[in-house]
Amino acid sequence: MPSEVQAVALAEPPEPLPRELAALIRPELPSLYREIVAAIRGAVPEYGLQRGEAYDRALRLGVRQSLNTFTDRVATPRKRAVSLAEVHRRLGRFEAQEGRSLDALQSAYRIGGRVAWRRAMVVGERNHLASHVMNAFADALLAYIDELSELAREGYLQAEADSAERLKSLRRRLLRTLVAEPPVPRHTVEDIAAQARWQLPEEVTPAALMPAERLTSLTGLPEDVLADTAGPHPYLLIPGPFDDERREALDVALGTVGVAVGLTVPLHRTADSLRWARQALGMVESGVIRAPSPVRVEDHLLTLWLLTDPALVEQMAGRQLQPLAAVTTGRRERLVETLRVWLTTRATAGRIAEQLHVHPQTVRYRMRTLGRHFGSQLTEPDRRFALEATLRALWLRDQADLPSTGPVTGRTGRAEHPDRTERTEPPG
Repeated sequence: MPSEVQAVALAEPPEPLPRELAALIRPELPSLYREIVAAIRGAVPEYGLQRGEAYDRALRLGVRQSLNTFTDRVATPRKRAVSLAEVHRRLGRFEAQEGRSLDALQSAYRIGGRVAWRRAMVVGERNHLASHVMNAFADALLAYIDELSELAREGYLQAEADSAERLKSLRRRLLRTLVAEPPVPRHTVEDIAAQARWQLPEEVTPAALMPAERLTSLTGLPEDVLADTAGPHPYLLIPGPFDDERREALDVALGTVGVAVGLTVPLHRTADSLRWARQALGMVESGVIRAPSPVRVEDHLLTLWLLTDPALVEQMAGRQLQPLAAVTTGRRERLVETLRVWLTTRATAGRIAEQLHVHPQTVRYRMRTLGRHFGSQLTEPDRRFALEATLRALWLRDQADLPSTGPVTGRTGRAEHPDRTERTEPPG
């Protein structure tokens, strides 16, 4: 943006005006002021009296300041009114804040210039001013109008930039408010949303993003999608459900950036859904979840539930598999995997044997062994469910080769070699 000194330099006329001209101009100012104000009110609807006090005050201030400053410059060419730039930048900011273009203000400048020139010709003729003086006056007046227009444009552009930045700041604040825990009161959210010009939906869908260089200059997101891409854990907040249209928009904006889309939830559950999305994204990184982006949390709820706290899984495993604590590691792993398949499928020994690539008799032997170790834990519904959930969690962990956080409690999910059986099992 040009500095004030640069903007003022636009008004330097090709030839200096006679200083005595100021004495001829100054008596005309009161009536000229009224004439210009009336002309602008009549020609520019935005500055009509019906628009209200704020518009009328801006008009009168601008005209009075412009006339006085121009006359002062004629009297003292090197004198510069510091307030001039601020007044006309303020007029430009006013237009931006009112949500209008600069057309009305630029029209007002042109009308003021024409009225001032008509009055100058009357004064020149009355005082028999030479043609070269009038030509110099016309050049000075045109340069002055250009200067005022440029100052207003600077103010307008700055106000637009400030407004856009303020809106971004308000939306960042709104986003932080929506994901806060515990939830912020509804009336507070509504107030911030109104300031941020964001229509508050009944439901939202958070999306966690993989950190990526592309996010530092992310463009192309729909205007109603709130985003925080500057932090270490970038995320989006989508109003309403994540439908096909939303997916296409995210594909275009994010490209290859990994995404985990949370559940569509009421506003007060936003933080929960974002947390689940981030957990899902972490499981994608670790290999627990193997699915193309965007990963949808609703497709992996059981995995999230079982593996949200790996240390807790280890504690559960230690307790649920305690009956096998005295069994050697290799044999324990085979027994645990057989138990997992049986609990999951409730299949016959033959079907289980097919999955494990062992002989049916081996499965029967293992099941008898498990029965001796676990007893009623395999028949009581609550205890059996706890055992099944634990084994499912261990199996999911093992699929990604995640490290155990505690003592080895038995690996699951490894298909055995067809010829592999325990030596203690009967042949066949």
